[in-house]
Amino acid sequence: MWTSVVFLAASSLLPAQGSSLTLTNVRPTSGMLGTPRADSKYLPGDSLFLAFDIDGIKIDDNGLALYSIGMEVVNSQGKSVFKQEPKNLEALNALGGNRLPAHVHLDIGLEQPPGDYSIKLIVNDRAAKSTQSVTHKFTVLAKGFGLVRLATTDDLEGQVPATPLSVVGQLLYVQCGVVGFGRDAKKLPHVTVEMRVLDEKGKPTLAKPFTGVVNKDIPEKATSFPVQFLLPLNRSGKFTIEMKATDHITKKTAELSFPHTVVEPK
Repeated sequence: MWTSVVFLAASSLLPAQGSSLTLTNVRPTSGMLGTPRADSKYLPGDSLFLAFDIDGIKIDDNGLALYSIGMEVVNSQGKSVFKQEPKNLEALNALGGNRLPAHVHLDIGLEQPPGDYSIKLIVNDRAAKSTQSVTHKFTVLAKGFGLVRLATTDDLEGQVPATPLSVVGQLLYVQCGVVGFGRDAKKLPHVTVEMRVLDEKGKPTLAKPFTGVVNKDIPEKATSFPVQFLLPLNRSGKFTIEMKATDHITKKTAELSFPHTVVEPK
């Protein structure tokens, strides 16, 4: 089942002109401020983050926007399987303009049936009394071994989302989870997770990957466990971060990758 929904918004960085409400630049991302995902296919236990821009929203003289976001998820037969009534929100466009970035977060339950789904977002400009909606299709895969809930954060606790662009000297925390792993006769998992960083030419920045092994301290009834790597950003460049998990019990592997750019502070 769907386990939680969170609506988030931030003030605009780039002013946009226009008077009519539109929803643009809709894309699934890895985490709230992460890079766009390559696809919209999710394992049970994963999280769907959908980012989009609310263009043409009415802003008062103090830069305040009043709006609401609602959501409905339907399956391939058109049956509603989850609904979130519109939630009143407000945001400050401190830099001016009438574009408001927004994000929707939907956690996909570990028991969610596989299949094709659509998520419909309904945005209401409460000040201008206008409404727009947009629909995004996604697929829930069958249960299996994999890496889920990928996100990058600026803090150890995983509460402060990081952007795909960092500054030399920052610390980047790569967060994800592992699902669908096997257990041995003692009911223990044995999973190795590796992180490798590639430079612009596709060459590993280090001879050996960062590696962690999980083979104890996982409760018998646990169906997932978190993974975290710390990545100190000591030089500028465009990099690709590759993650690989190996289940030594079921002999299955899972991989994912994402880009990250580091710049010199100026």
